[in-house]
Amino acid sequence: MATDKSYLQLVTNGIFEENPIFRLALSMCPAVGISTTVMNGLMLGIAVLFVQVFSSVTVSLIKNFIHPRIRIPTYTLIIATWVTVIDLTLSAYFPQAYAKMGIFIKLIVAFAIITMRLEVFACKKPVTASFWDGVGMGLGFMFGMVTLGFVRELLGSGKLLGYDVLGFKPLLFFILPCAGFFVVGLMMGFFNWIEATYKKYITK
Repeated sequence: MATDKSYLQLVTNGIFEENPIFRLALSMCPAVGISTTVMNGLMLGIAVLFVQVFSSVTVSLIKNFIHPRIRIPTYTLIIATWVTVIDLTLSAYFPQAYAKMGIFIKLIVAFAIITMRLEVFACKKPVTASFWDGVGMGLGFMFGMVTLGFVRELLGSGKLLGYDVLGFKPLLFFILPCAGFFVVGLMMGFFNWIEATYKKYITK
């Protein structure tokens, strides 16, 4: 039986060791296209967290009834169901934010990170473990999107959450799509440096 510590490890694994954006380099389209502000990153991160958790739990619950030959189409159908739920919820209660990222909410169906996690984890593990793994991967994606949004919004427009904090626009480059790849690359390098430093420290 899994312990609370192992569940915590599942969560931290998704945020740090297997961060979808900075470690696995998955779902790069939204990471580059929508992470121009903290709010955009947060809203899409919440949507992905919701879909990841509920899809993982659903697959874990019905894994014994999924035929191996149709598992990927089944995953897609399950993901699409939960994407529809969050899509309708956001459009009803957060229309302004939804107007900026509506197409990306729909594209969650094709996000590699969700399908991959259903295939390598949820279809093989019990419900509780799948739930916490989904939480970890969803939070990891949200962390990545918010971090990118923070850097790009601050350095690109001098603002945070829409509030002017610098009084000027430092580098407009950072709000351009190509800057998304640049910032992701920097963050990947930062994560690799932290890992290398940590391993070097614990081996002393």
